Amino acid sequence: MPSSPTSTTHNNASLPGSGNDIERGYVDSSERRERRGPLPGLPGGPALGERELEISDQVLDALLAGARTAEQIAGPEGVLAALTRRLLNRALEAELSAHLGYEAGRAPAGGSGNSRNGKPVKTVITDQGPLRICSPRDRKGTFEPQIVRKRQTRWVGFDEKVISLYARGLTVREIQGHLQEIYGTDVSPDLISKITDAVLADAKAWQNRPLERLYPIVYLDALVVKIRDGHTVRNFACYVAIGVNLEGERDVLGLWFERTEGAKFWLHVLTELKHRGVSDVLFFCVDGLAGFPEAIEATFPHSTVQTCVVHQVRASLRFVSYKDRKQVAGDLRRIYTAASQDHAADELQAFAEKWDARYPTISQSWLDRWEQITPFLAYPQDVRRVIYTTNSIEALHRQIRKIIKTRGHFPTEDSALKLLYLAITKAETKWRQVFQWHAALAAFKIQFPDRIPDNAI
Repeated sequence: MPSSPTSTTHNNASLPGSGNDIERGYVDSSERRERRGPLPGLPGGPALGERELEISDQVLDALLAGARTAEQIAGPEGVLAALTRRLLNRALEAELSAHLGYEAGRAPAGGSGNSRNGKPVKTVITDQGPLRICSPRDRKGTFEPQIVRKRQTRWVGFDEKVISLYARGLTVREIQGHLQEIYGTDVSPDLISKITDAVLADAKAWQNRPLERLYPIVYLDALVVKIRDGHTVRNFACYVAIGVNLEGERDVLGLWFERTEGAKFWLHVLTELKHRGVSDVLFFCVDGLAGFPEAIEATFPHSTVQTCVVHQVRASLRFVSYKDRKQVAGDLRRIYTAASQDHAADELQAFAEKWDARYPTISQSWLDRWEQITPFLAYPQDVRRVIYTTNSIEALHRQIRKIIKTRGHFPTEDSALKLLYLAITKAETKWRQVFQWHAALAAFKIQFPDRIPDNAI
């Protein structure tokens, strides 16, 4: 007869390592013989989802008997760790039984040609800390376990936690200290680097993936990242491109590193985008970098270049005295909120007559970039909203800077690529469709009937 849960004491026999109370509370002896065998999802066993795991209250009472604190339940020597160890050992035994074709102690008459060959102990790192489990072997050496593979030292969830901490900007040493403090797991910095290096292959595959043929809008901008170069730390420009597809979804098209930001390297970036499948872009939204329009025209001659109005206003106010800044900003606003390009030209003329005596460079800078500043004025408000500024890419830069600001610098470009790729992956999960995108796409279809496919609307 099974023992009463109230009379069970918290000793080795009642822990999951022994399995006595668990089995007695799970099924009776006759049912146990029928159900014994490979676990769901293992070779020879039922598929996952074919039956639900039934855990009775009696089992839970037996597991928790004597465990009253969080440490006793979830600590390194607690119930969860012991249960995990017991389940892993049971799963590995079931896998070997399925491989050999018979249960332990039930070899067929005449032998099967292969047999069990011991259970060497190995340590795997889990969420509950390091666990010592038994990894069974067969005599022929043909058994390849899937639950915990040969030479595997980390189990499900551990790598993901390390990568999650790395994605939040923690250094390798900080991750090591965190794991030691929370899980009591002493993990070497080399192991943490090895885990995060697995992300690098994903990042490079992402960097070289094929792209869509048409992007109505592509935002281009760069941010500064500190990377060690030889014996010194230098400021590198990280070039970022964000494309908006026909569904209004934003997608980071790639990251590129160069010592300085310049139109010559942007030409290289645009050429790479073309080689990866981009054949047409309606609008490129960029800052006021000299030579940018020429680089775009060389690779995408039919695209419209829209200089970010916000960048242009910031540059105009850079040398304006504090007492005049509010009034100058208000007069500039009349230019970029004008009803048409002709109206904007009149407003610029009025601005020049008013302010050229004190700030002559402002109106001249607008005139020099007039063809790239005013394209958005030819469209309705819904279109203007999505192409007049590079705010989408600026928002991404803010999220990246939050993560990298505590890092100081990166030892290599690859380490910078790993972290920025993880930061972008995290940021993209929060992005929504561009505001009022359907109205903007309808306007694009009217303006560019041959370049927007009919099924896009």
